[in-house]
Amino acid sequence: MGSVHVLEHPLIQHKLSIIRDVNTGPKEFRELVGEIATLMAYEVTKDLPLEEVEVETPIAKAKAKVISGKKIAIVPILRAGLVMADGIMKLIPAAKMGHIGLYRDPDSLKPVEYYCKLPADIGEREMILVDPMLATGGSAAAAIDFVKQRGTKHIKLVCLIAAPEGIALVQKEHPDVDIYVAAVDECLNSHGYIIPGLGDAGDRLFGTK
Repeated sequence: MGSVHVLEHPLIQHKLSIIRDVNTGPKEFRELVGEIATLMAYEVTKDLPLEEVEVETPIAKAKAKVISGKKIAIVPILRAGLVMADGIMKLIPAAKMGHIGLYRDPDSLKPVEYYCKLPADIGEREMILVDPMLATGGSAAAAIDFVKQRGTKHIKLVCLIAAPEGIALVQKEHPDVDIYVAAVDECLNSHGYIIPGLGDAGDRLFGTK
């Protein structure tokens, strides 16, 4: 079964506390979400393979290490995943980016797909799928279904905050997917929001509520 990695680096936890605060405005919220995603990317990519090369420094030739041809795709779940994806792209600028559009039906809480555009060579890439909140897990599990149907074989799911219910669903439906989060909160409320969470990430990112 895929592992759950809770990233407890002090900088991640400090910035997470600020975005939880109801008084944090959209500009600061967006900046911090991008920064947290960049910090999380260090852990998410720590298993990238390396190969040895020779470089010439100003002093002498030296053996050094570079990433060994690993192809990566960063795929945000729209719309809230966009800022996280930008934060990760700062660390991995050579990665390609795809997009998946889902919305949650307010009555059934089930995910509905409205858009999916992935790199043509997605089957050859390791995918980093990003969404700030892993609440019911329905959207993430559905997004993983969609990308697997299009040939993706290696997927890591990266979220800021998760509920135990969301983790359990993704692990049940996609036991091969590793999950990376900055925090696992208590539970979901009757509307499918994470408690204590940080509210609706999309609305807070883009100032739409």
